[in-house]
Amino acid sequence: MDNLIHSVPDKRIDKNAIKAWRISGFLFGLLFYLVPAIGFFVYMEGGADYWFAVISGWVALFFHLTAFIVVPGVRWRRWHYNVTEMGVDMYRGMFIIKRTMIPINRIQHVDTKQGPVYRKFGLSSIRLSTAATTHEIPALDDGTANHLRDLISTLVRQVKEDV
Repeated sequence: MDNLIHSVPDKRIDKNAIKAWRISGFLFGLLFYLVPAIGFFVYMEGGADYWFAVISGWVALFFHLTAFIVVPGVRWRRWHYNVTEMGVDMYRGMFIIKRTMIPINRIQHVDTKQGPVYRKFGLSSIRLSTAATTHEIPALDDGTANHLRDLISTLVRQVKEDV
């Protein structure tokens, strides 16, 4: 039992998650340039320091590159999960590692979700709803997501019928 608690779940999300997260990170990272752009326009009007615009631009570039080059790979390497008749075990995190075990009998419903970036790469996320909150396993290939949604739904029905 002690070995089970300390072992990392063995299932991984799809490797295309890295590409999808890079696109999302690139698009999201464009927001980092708002502060330097505002600083530059204020500087042009004579109301701000030139160096504020330059330094904030370099800081924005650093965070933008980090958001779409570094973060997706690290995030993918850290995401593990398992689905068993006992529950769904999720292990994830970049700086703070989070491990969540959702007992099958606590799951109320299961959804799959797919946005435009995920759709381009054939990925879907599974959302698990309990009475308290919603959990998500991101970036599974569509076939795996549909299979897991059906499997979890079946396991939940079996547990509820046994009660």
